[in-house]
Amino acid sequence: MHHAYICDAIRTPIGRYGGALSSVRTDDLAAIPIRALMARHPGVDWAALDDLSLGCANQAGEDNRNVARMASLLAGLPPEVPAATVNRLCGSSLDAVGSAARAIRAGEAQLMIAGGVESMSRAPFVMPKAESAFSRSSALYDTTIGWRFVNPLMKARYGVDSMPETAEHVACEHAIEREAQDHFALRSQQRALAAQQSGHLAREITSVPVPQRKGELLQVTQDEHPRDTTLAALARLKGVVTPDGTVTAGNASGVNDGACALLLASEAAATQQGLTPRARVLGMAVAGVAPRVMGIGPVPATQKVLALTGLTLDQMDVIELNEAFAAQGLAVLRRLGLADDDARVNAWGGAIALGHPLGATGARLATTAVNRLHATGGRYALCTMCIGVGQGIAMVLERV
Repeated sequence: MHHAYICDAIRTPIGRYGGALSSVRTDDLAAIPIRALMARHPGVDWAALDDLSLGCANQAGEDNRNVARMASLLAGLPPEVPAATVNRLCGSSLDAVGSAARAIRAGEAQLMIAGGVESMSRAPFVMPKAESAFSRSSALYDTTIGWRFVNPLMKARYGVDSMPETAEHVACEHAIEREAQDHFALRSQQRALAAQQSGHLAREITSVPVPQRKGELLQVTQDEHPRDTTLAALARLKGVVTPDGTVTAGNASGVNDGACALLLASEAAATQQGLTPRARVLGMAVAGVAPRVMGIGPVPATQKVLALTGLTLDQMDVIELNEAFAAQGLAVLRRLGLADDDARVNAWGGAIALGHPLGATGARLATTAVNRLHATGGRYALCTMCIGVGQGIAMVLERV
């Protein structure tokens, strides 16, 4: 078995819904971190790239018809380089990274780019075709997030709970207090703002040039979702499912835009292309859970990847847990035997503060994990996240 190394990782800033990146087409957005990797490594023979894999959850608008291939061509990679789009909803880009690593470890590839993209601002409305001739019925679905074109059998067997509803289910079943959720959200915001101010996040970001109606291009260089808030302000927010619910806009992840790309190589390819390995992908695992409590998915996925790699949670120096909701994040931590405020978890902020562009977030977790390992001198990192319709995914990295 060969080793699979992450040699570089870069992402765009994460934009708010309707914010700074909302005018950038999804395929153009996906091309930006790929182009940045190419610029950072001018000595690489990009024609030697075996494949490119990008995660994307929506694929209903400008991300249609294999957005990975579109982004590859728009970025300027040779047409001979193939590309594929992966869809495991929220886990898409972490799956893309893990699948690229598997191909390298199996000896079927030597050099790959993997990552993901999502422009939730530009997700379109879609209409189904009429089910009968001369039908005058119509329907319209917003593809930004959640269910559409629901199968009645799926609804009858598993329900079609919205993402906030699944978080409320998790909060109820695991007795996650509202106050604890707000404290969790505040920590995420405070840590993200501190990481911005210290320059930690800037090192993993490439700017996005955004055309303006008048004047020069606007260079977007910083995540725009973090907010300077207080516990009192968070406590005043009403529940989004029911007024007395515990899940609020303040303790949930955002609806966002962003893209991320990682360069992976075998040891031989890294040497040949003059690349410096930064981390080794030790393993990835996925697991299924009931759709109505999808947020608990990281627990079995983490248990599987730790068993696969022969490691323990105590050995993890860095833990990047996607904060889809504070409720599910806390439930996962408690089920895994970790403290609510474990210092290893999302030390530079999580999705509640940074945002959650669905198909790009997993790659962002891996990017941040690699950078944190090098910043702290740690050895092992765990990246894990829940996935809509009831799944979890987890990956273990080792600093080199």
